[in-house]
Amino acid sequence: MDIQTICVHGCDKHYDTTGAVAVPIFASATFAHPGVGQSTGFDYSRSLNPTREYLEHTIAKLEGGNHALAFSSGMAATTVLMELFEPGNHIVASDDLYGGTYRLFSNISQKNGIKFSYADSLEGIKSAITPSTKAVFLETPTNPMMRTTDIAEVAKITQERGVLLIVDNTFLTPYFQRPLTMGADIVLHSGTKYLGGHNDTLAGLLVVKSDALNERLHFIAKTIGACLSPFDSFLIIRGIKTLAIRMEREQETAKALVQWLEGKNKVAKVYYCGMGGMISFSVKDEQTAIKILEKVKVIKYAESLGGVESLITYPMLQTHADMPESERNARGIDSRLLRLSVGLESVKDLIADLEQAFGSLA
Repeated sequence: MDIQTICVHGCDKHYDTTGAVAVPIFASATFAHPGVGQSTGFDYSRSLNPTREYLEHTIAKLEGGNHALAFSSGMAATTVLMELFEPGNHIVASDDLYGGTYRLFSNISQKNGIKFSYADSLEGIKSAITPSTKAVFLETPTNPMMRTTDIAEVAKITQERGVLLIVDNTFLTPYFQRPLTMGADIVLHSGTKYLGGHNDTLAGLLVVKSDALNERLHFIAKTIGACLSPFDSFLIIRGIKTLAIRMEREQETAKALVQWLEGKNKVAKVYYCGMGGMISFSVKDEQTAIKILEKVKVIKYAESLGGVESLITYPMLQTHADMPESERNARGIDSRLLRLSVGLESVKDLIADLEQAFGSLA
């Protein structure tokens, strides 16, 4: 079945007999038992809820996985993921990471005895792996510098070394990229972004193929309890229905904006991976960056991404504020860098908005 159809119709699970086209919101914390030692399959919503299960089956189908787990945020999903590891374990991660992930690794996971190395190339990943390495954690494209990594080539390395390959697929979604089909073991999403698509709810998702890995993650998730609520599960299900058409339209607009930005003399460099709706660009100086943030009108100066509204972000003060300045600067995340999440507005209006913002610099 084509991925566009899967987005609309979801998984093949059915939970009611009314013929409802929309998935019901099962707003129940607990479920009655038919008898002693018997269960409907649903006992307590922290462990399993019908609305959340429908979402989990849907994202698993979209990613080509067998199992999925839905969480209250992308960072909740990442936190559960880190509980797979023990003190002394080592993880090799992308050199350019979302600031929240870097914050978790640096301030929580390291405190818990997990060690990290950062690499920006295939050779770097290969040389960073040690006998204590248990996983490679990739963002591709990276946030915010839009660097890409060949997932299939990294998978060859991890499979040869016997370590897990984890891929954050938030930026491209399964519509443009399916890491499990390229050899990844775990796919991570901030469902808040493109999957939800409307800037109205938080969510996180993990997708796997392995039954054993799913059992471990499910036990950790049930124990920690950061599960996605039935209502928020419904919102992500609803968002996924328009994922394909949103991704196509936002990519089309992004490509037009890349071309426009590359023609501006106040833009020093444009970062775009060639697909999707995310763009970063560096301007000539800090004052130019600040003026653009203050002058845009249609585009909103806000954190987050992947929604129908276009958002512009200042990574050094927002998404990567907790990263040491020296680390940020080494990655190019400086006072001149802006990140743009392209929404569904008219491309003419977005260009006009940027034009007037740039024009205010004269």
